[in-house]
Amino acid sequence: MVVKHILNGAMLLALPSSSDSRGTFVKTYHDTNFRNSGIDFTLKESYFSLSKKDVIRGMHFQTPPHQHSKIVFCPQGAILDVIVDLRKNSPTFGQYFAHELSAQNHLAYFIPEGFAHGFKSLTDDAITYYLVSSQYSQPNDTGVRFDTIGFDWGVQEPIISARDLSFVSLNDFESPF
Repeated sequence: MVVKHILNGAMLLALPSSSDSRGTFVKTYHDTNFRNSGIDFTLKESYFSLSKKDVIRGMHFQTPPHQHSKIVFCPQGAILDVIVDLRKNSPTFGQYFAHELSAQNHLAYFIPEGFAHGFKSLTDDAITYYLVSSQYSQPNDTGVRFDTIGFDWGVQEPIISARDLSFVSLNDFESPF
C-alpha cells in the first residue's frame, strides 16, 4: 500500500489491487498494512452513498465527543474528494486537499479526526464508501458550507441538499477540534 502524506495526519492511499480476465479485486482494509503505514484505525461503522453526476455532498464531520476518522474510497464511478483541516493547533488548519478517487485508480483517503470531508460526483451512479471509527451521532453531525473553503468545485449548477446549504461558512465556524 503506497501512502502519500497530504495534510497534517491525512493520507492518500493506493489500495492493493489485482486484475485478470474475471475483473478486478481491491483490498479496501488490511489492519496490519494500515498500522505499518502509521494509521491507527478501529472500524465502528460502514456505509456508502450513491450520487448522480455534479452532486456535491459536504463538508461533513462529527463534533466531540463523537468525532471520527474515516477511510473513504470510490468503488464505482469517480468523485473529486475534498478534505479540510479544522484542527485549530494544526499547521495545516483551514487548508484543503482535493484528489480524484475512482473505481479505476483504487485510491483512498485516510481522514483523521478534526477534518471536514466532502466530494463532487464526476460520474452518474458514483459510489462513495466510508469506513468510520465512531458510530453516527445525530446531535454531533454537522458541517461547513462547501463553497466557503476556498476551493473551486468546477461546476456551475451543483446538486446540493438543503442541509448542506444550511451549514455555516468556514470563517464563521468555531472549531471544537
